[in-house]
Amino acid sequence: MRYKNVCDRVYAVGGPGITGGDDCCVYLVDCGADLALIDAGLGRSVDNILRNVQSAGYEPHWIKYIIATHCHIDHIGGIAPIVNLYGPKVIAHELDRKGIEEVHDDLTAADLYGVKYTPTKVDISLRGEHEMIRIGDVDFHMIHTPGHTPGSISPFIDTDDGRVLFGQDIHGPFSPRWGSDLAKWKESMEKILSLNIDVLCEGHAGVYKGENARRYIESYLKRYGQSRSV
Repeated sequence: MRYKNVCDRVYAVGGPGITGGDDCCVYLVDCGADLALIDAGLGRSVDNILRNVQSAGYEPHWIKYIIATHCHIDHIGGIAPIVNLYGPKVIAHELDRKGIEEVHDDLTAADLYGVKYTPTKVDISLRGEHEMIRIGDVDFHMIHTPGHTPGSISPFIDTDDGRVLFGQDIHGPFSPRWGSDLAKWKESMEKILSLNIDVLCEGHAGVYKGENARRYIESYLKRYGQSRSV
């Protein structure tokens, strides 16, 4: 399978069933004159991801931004090769910047996948709870959603098909090794639910639409509801 048309402006171009099981779900957003990539996978499937971008009708050099939702290797391992090829700017939260710009297996979990991480410069560092960045003709609302990692973000955009949230790794997992905080995660999930999203593009579980998006998030809140620590 080459890619999936998720909804207006959004395509899945990487991840389980598309490129590889070790990749997170990688999403491409059509921003008019520019393209934005949400995460970039582990790194082994970069060529396939870029071919999928072409199969969807776009050219890889049109990718002007890569939004790193957090600093785990299965989300950021493919960033450096794409930056080296086409030079897109990297957007990430300040609290996960160390894991992206330096080599820290405890933060990226690269050792768990048996790969070496190539550090990448963060060009636009987010610091607030809600920042807006315009890419092409699309406004990306960058919502800080700590819990899985300290600097996890969940961007959302408004499209003709409704509000689309890139809620990577809502399901966890959680570990003190990379700074997980279950209490903050629960607050982040409540914040996401308040956005009244129409489409959820999750980091590994794929796409949920309508009420299924809310039910997915609520199911994990219920699962971890009685837990007080990771």
